[in-house]
Formats: sequence, C-alpha cells, structure tokens
Amino acid sequence: MWKKIKSWFGSGPKNYAKRRPVEIPEEERLAIIERSSIQVSRGVFYSTIIIITSFLPVFLLTGQEGKLFHPLAWTKTFILLVDAFLVVTLAPVMLSLFMKGRFKDDHANPINRFLERIYEPIIRWVMRWRKTTIGINLLALAISVPMLMSLGSEFMPPLDEQSILFMPVTLPDISNAEAKRILQVQDKLIKSVPEVAEVLGKAGRASTATDNSPISMIETIIMLKPKAEWREGITKKDLINELDAKLQIPGVVNGWTQPIINRINMLSTGIRTDVGIKVHGQSLDSIYAVSEQVKAALNGVPGVKDLYVEPVTGGKYLTIDVNREALGRYGLNVDDVNNVVESAIGGSPIGQTIEGRRRFSINVRLAQDYRNSVERIRRIPIATAAFGTVPLSAVATIKFENGPPMITSDNALLRGAVMFNVRDRDLGGTVEEAIAKVNRELKLPNGYFLEWSGQYENLIRGRQTLLLIAPIVLIVIFLSLYLAFGSAREAFLSLITIPFALIGGAYMVYFYGVNLSVAVAVGFIALFGIAVETGVVMVIYLNDAMKQLVAKRGNSRETISREELREYVINGAAKRLRPKIMTVSVALFGLVPVLWAAGVGSDVMLPIVLPMIGGVLTSSTHILLVTPLIFLMTKEYELRKFGKLDVLDASH
Repeated sequence: MWKKIKSWFGSGPKNYAKRRPVEIPEEERLAIIERSSIQVSRGVFYSTIIIITSFLPVFLLTGQEGKLFHPLAWTKTFILLVDAFLVVTLAPVMLSLFMKGRFKDDHANPINRFLERIYEPIIRWVMRWRKTTIGINLLALAISVPMLMSLGSEFMPPLDEQSILFMPVTLPDISNAEAKRILQVQDKLIKSVPEVAEVLGKAGRASTATDNSPISMIETIIMLKPKAEWREGITKKDLINELDAKLQIPGVVNGWTQPIINRINMLSTGIRTDVGIKVHGQSLDSIYAVSEQVKAALNGVPGVKDLYVEPVTGGKYLTIDVNREALGRYGLNVDDVNNVVESAIGGSPIGQTIEGRRRFSINVRLAQDYRNSVERIRRIPIATAAFGTVPLSAVATIKFENGPPMITSDNALLRGAVMFNVRDRDLGGTVEEAIAKVNRELKLPNGYFLEWSGQYENLIRGRQTLLLIAPIVLIVIFLSLYLAFGSAREAFLSLITIPFALIGGAYMVYFYGVNLSVAVAVGFIALFGIAVETGVVMVIYLNDAMKQLVAKRGNSRETISREELREYVINGAAKRLRPKIMTVSVALFGLVPVLWAAGVGSDVMLPIVLPMIGGVLTSSTHILLVTPLIFLMTKEYELRKFGKLDVLDASH
C-alpha cells in the first residue's frame, strides 16, 4: 500500500524531510517578487478589464431587466476596478512584507503533486492524439448548439412570491350585489384548500385614480402556508390547477398570476397577464369583433391559459333624455330636472363634518330601495309651480343603453386587448406559435392592426439589446487581449475559449430544464469573462516556458527540436498547474452553493449560475488540455515557416 501511495505522491515524505527549505537573501527575494509580480500583474490586470467589459450588455439593459441586474453589474464592476488597482499596487508590497523566511518547493505540497501526476499523462496523450482531441472538442461544441436552439425562451425566470393573485373577470354589467356574492363564494372555495393560509378578495376600484379596475374585475390575494405544511409531492403549479378546477363558475373567466409581477406588467405594458394582443382601430364594435376572432384563433394553442377578451362593449348606461315640450307645459327648465336627478341618484353635498384634522363632505340622496330599478327612478317626484309634483317620467325618457364599460386608447388610437397567461410551456415558443396561427387565420380590416405586448414585449426588447451589443463586447475583449499580449495570435488563442465555455453552460441549462431568459444571458456574459481570465493565465505561463527554451537553446529551428518544444510546452502547462486550478476553484466554490439555495429569489439566481458552473468546468478543461495543444501547433508552424519562435514578452 505504501508503495502505491508513493507512486501517486512522489518519492515519499522522507525525501521531503531531507530537503531543507531554501533560505533566500533579502535582495534576491525582493527581485524574485518583483519579477513575478511583473509577469502576472499585466495579465491579471487585463483579465479584470475583460471581465468588466463583458458586463457592458448588462448596463445597456432597460426596463424591468435593467433595474434587476444593474445593481449586480455595478457592484461587480466597482469590485473589479479596485481589484485591478490593488493587483498592480498593493499586492507586490504585501508579498514583500509577508513572504519571508524559508520557502518550500512546489512539490512539497501533496495535492499539487497528486494533480500533476494525473495531469501530465493526460496532456502527453493529448499531444500525441491531436486530431482526436480537437475532434472531440468540436463535436461537443456542435452538439451544444442544437441543444441551446431547442430550449424554450422567456423574459425572466418566474419568481416565486410565496403567494397567488387570482384575477377573475365577469360580465361588465354585473351588479354590486352579484359581484359581492361571487367574491364570497370564491373565497370560501379557495380557503377550503389545505395549503391556503389566508384569502383577501376585492371587487371594483379604490378611491384613487391609479386603480381603474371595473366592478367586473375581481382581485383575490391568496397567502400560502409554509411549504413544510403542504401535502407531500404537491407543487405551486398543482395548487393553481386544483384551485382553477374548483372555481369554474359560469360567466367568470379565471386568471392566475402573482401580486408583484402583475403590478409590474400593468405599469410597464398596460397588460395584466403574461401576454396581451392589443387590437388598435377606429371603432369599438369592430375592435371587439376582431378581438373575438383573435381569441378563436388562439383556442387550442398549447400553453395558452386564462384566455379572455377585454370587454369594450356590453356596459350598461342609464340614459335620461329630457322632453323639452313637456318641460314647457309644466313650467320647468332643464336645470330643474338635472338638480333632481343629481340629488336623488348621484347625491348632493349639504355640508361638511370635521374629525380631527380631516374633513368629510356630507352628501344626501335617495335610499337604494328607491333608486334600484328603472321603474322606481321613473317615479322620482319633481315639484312644479302650478301642477304640484309630477313623476320624472312625465318630463323625461328613462332607459338603459349599451355602451363601452371602459374606453382605452394607446397613441391616440382606440384599442382592445386579448389576454392570456402561459403555463406548462415556455413563453417564447407559445407566443411564436400563437403569432403564426393568428397571422394564418386572421384577416384584419383596413386601418386595424395587432400589437403583441406583455412580457413578450420585454423579451423582444431584451433579446435585441443583447444581440446588438454582444459583437461589440467580443471586439473590445479581443482588443484588450491584444494589448495584454501584443499579438493578435495570442489574443485569438485566449478568445477561442469562449465558444468552448458555451459547451458546459449549454449542457447545464439543458439538463436542468431551464428556459433561455435574460437571467441565463447574464450568466453566459459573466462566464465569458471568467473563461478568458483563465485562458490569459495559461498563455502567460506558456509564453514564459518559451522564453526559458529560447534562453537555453537559442531561437532557431536548427537548435530547437520538436521534442524539446513539446516538453517545454508540457512543462509550462503542468508545472504551473496550481494557479490555474486555483483560478477555476475560486469561481466554482463561490457558485456551487447557489445550486442548493432555497427561498425567495433562488429561482432567479439558479438560471444565472447554471451556465457559469457548467461553462467554468468545460472551459477549464479546454484551457488545460486544448490550449497547450493549439499553442504547440502554433509554435511548430512558426519554426517550420519562419525558422524561429515568435516569443512574446507577456511580462512587460
């Protein structure tokens, strides 16, 4: 057993006990620290700038996604700016103060010896089987592209707010009493579900201009118990399906969302569901007819739930037409009738009451029993000078007429809306299929057009921003790498790690079943910076190995053999394995705990972290194995074509 352990970790502890730690003179120690700091600090500085540059698309995000991710981008940017400054100023000073005394050899660390004994045979196999290695990487990259393309898309991952907002819509001419009855029935049915803690329902609007809800729209906030008290195996989606099945009331269209996202949608797009199709035109009747056709086309599309048409007709209006001839016979005028109608139905102010610092007006009108039907309104008495009191019907025609319950306009155009939520499917795929079906089955009249809004509108805006800025970011990263190495070839060698970082990110997102969203895009953006940073560290050490080779053998193909070149590349890759593993490990140790996080917000953090974890794993594998191979092939080409190596001083 001891022999086997010695074969893994080297020649055993006795040899290292015999090796005394080296004592270095003060002048030599400071010179070594200076050279090492100069060698590494330039690459680390530009790596930091590259990570900051990779976050430029996040700063250009607007709307809801911008407010969510701007704090993350600003925090990371300020931290990295300070880090870049400290790398070139404070770090060398701290090293000179604390790195004193006796220094041990790198091989004194058993973990380092263990990693090198695993890594060196693998890198030699890679150098021998070049085409196989490159082919495997290209195959993995080719597989990841269709995997990404097959993923669904959404604007933002749904945040579990630990509550549910139930928003049913009924007929626009519903009475107050009927709305109250429906609200009470619904609350009792909702409270019967064991996972529901509290229910609060509201019908109509509050006394504020910011809440224009009609009496036909009910809002019920459902507070849920802690998940530890739920029935075994049940999820929030199962709860919504169970509640929806219980609350199937004729004349009522159910709608399910969450309180916070509902308010955000209503404020940003004017749509209170996930997706809304705004129908613009000149006539409310035609808008309603087109909306019904859109609804018919959307029926049956997978993922479309809670589908209904926003009512633009069907409202009931009490019309009182004054008969001027009858007014003349009774010696009345129009103001006399208006005053009676205002006092009897609307209420007229008669004074004020003061309660502390608050004042309230006192209004008087007929009791509800005397104004709750057209017949009773017709019998409202009007006093005349010569004929005593006469009923209101003697001087006016009273009737109910149909009209719009609420008139909505966008950009000076009348509009209606067809609204629906998306469940059991990704938002992007559902809307794309819905758009195709509506375009295929619907023919709009002249002067009418559709506008797809809601979260889909935000999804398109975020996607266009990212697609516009991504190429610019890659160019800026390439220029930063060029400034770091002074060579376009070395810059490309570091930049090529980005598509291979995509492999692990794509695999992780795919197997976790996460849809593509702005959060996933932010995760990939952060991943690209980390991948380039690790590649820069590898290229720095490979160039350092080439400098050592040239210093020992000269810079000529007559003095440098292919075997020597390969050995020095392997040495540059393997003998500096620890800083590369540390760079990768720091990123992973900070990200992996998010996979086990729970609570509010964890479902938004997971899509950000997944591509970073998978991408760091595959990009580090590519950097440790493929980057030295491509570097070796590049140097062999230089020797063969130019007769010498293009040695870059990456430490200046």
